Amino acid sequence: MSLSSALSTAQSIFNNTGIQTGVASKNIANAQNANYVRRSAVLTTGGNGSLVVAIERSQNQALYRQTIESSSLYSGQKILLSGLEEVKSLMGGNDYETSPSAIIANLRNNLQTWASKPSETTVGATVISTAVDLANSLNTASDQLQAIRKRADDDIKQGVEELNKLLAQFEIANNRVKQETAVGANPNDALDQRETLLKQIAEIVGVTTLSRENNDLVLYTTEGTVLFETLPRPVTFAPTVAYGATTTGNGVFIDGVAIKAGVGPETSAKGSLQALLQLRDDIVPVYQSQMDEIARGLIMAFAETDQTVVPPAPAILAPGLFTWDVGTIPAANTVEPGLAARIKVNPLVIPPSGNPMLIRDGGINGVTYVVNTTASTGFSDLLNKYDDAFEVRIDFAASTQVGGKLDLQSFAADSIGWLEMLRSTATSATENKLAMLSRATDAYSSETGVSLDEELSLLLDIEQSYKAAAKLMSTVDTMMQALLEAAS
Repeated sequence: MSLSSALSTAQSIFNNTGIQTGVASKNIANAQNANYVRRSAVLTTGGNGSLVVAIERSQNQALYRQTIESSSLYSGQKILLSGLEEVKSLMGGNDYETSPSAIIANLRNNLQTWASKPSETTVGATVISTAVDLANSLNTASDQLQAIRKRADDDIKQGVEELNKLLAQFEIANNRVKQETAVGANPNDALDQRETLLKQIAEIVGVTTLSRENNDLVLYTTEGTVLFETLPRPVTFAPTVAYGATTTGNGVFIDGVAIKAGVGPETSAKGSLQALLQLRDDIVPVYQSQMDEIARGLIMAFAETDQTVVPPAPAILAPGLFTWDVGTIPAANTVEPGLAARIKVNPLVIPPSGNPMLIRDGGINGVTYVVNTTASTGFSDLLNKYDDAFEVRIDFAASTQVGGKLDLQSFAADSIGWLEMLRSTATSATENKLAMLSRATDAYSSETGVSLDEELSLLLDIEQSYKAAAKLMSTVDTMMQALLEAAS
């Protein structure tokens, strides 16, 4: 080896070790950065040793796509479960102690006690108090259910704004990747930034990707709508100011195409938007309809009958203990939207101005509805009739998803069972999807993440290369000195 080739070899080693040290140092500095992909210097053999020809990212597209999809699924499932937990909390939590079903059981117990002691006005007052609690429970539940829908609508608005912002940032990062790839520069930092943005986008809406020339990336929703192609597509949403039982929320549109809501307790939603739409437009409205049907059943159960009507003429019914703002008996087998928010106890029976004994004797709607015409203090037939009415099967609307021919108490219990079934299934699905996301993330991290042990070991190897180059330079220097001395 000539002295000039030895110098070239040493210089090559110094250049390589400098670049390798820089790469390893950057890896170590980003060891805890979940959005950083490990780099490595690619060496090739040259005329005077090795040469660094590229800085590569330890990318694995298959694992990355799996991570993105798992993130979308978990995000949607988590949102759905959070909403179901919020609905459950309205009913009193784990024991559902403030649910209509629980209060109906208390009302029946008090009715039965009063029927055994019909002359006790204090027991009658207790029945009225429990009835007021039941009506208030339905009123509060209805109001809070619509508040949940409004919060979901607000969250959709925020999600759409965030998605549009992320897509704008994605455009900048994607353009930078294309430019640096096209000129043969190092696009690794831009790729990290773009993938970080893609992870955040996937938490809002499910995405699939298509790679084109110069690392250009096209984004589609999982339903096939173009989300980004050179330019971001507009994501639009018109929020609703207030929600009631009859309010229909507006849809979310990507480039004019509506996003579909998720389906089922193990939701098909990918990303938060589909899950929020499912809560706002499906689950909460169905539960609201169940509350409305319970309210209708209560009004029917305590309805008074005009005693002057002689069969076979149809009976004339009027609201008794429970009534509402319209003051009539709601139509059978039909959901009256918002009835749960409008039901109330008739003020004519609420002490001190009202008389609870009108429940025992009849006559809330006038003398023709009086059953205890002798004003007997031991009269309990009507109280027993009201108690039995909780077990009379009536037709509940099929749209409630627990409908059919059921008694009121069973329907109220089935409503709780419906909610608990959804919540339980959603809980298991959330745990499964979190485990799937964790496995995908761990697998991706093991392929692309930074291992401090490996980087420190590599630094030791680089150090040895540097020492070898330094030794070579020292040798060359010694030989040059000897040649100069010989020449002189």
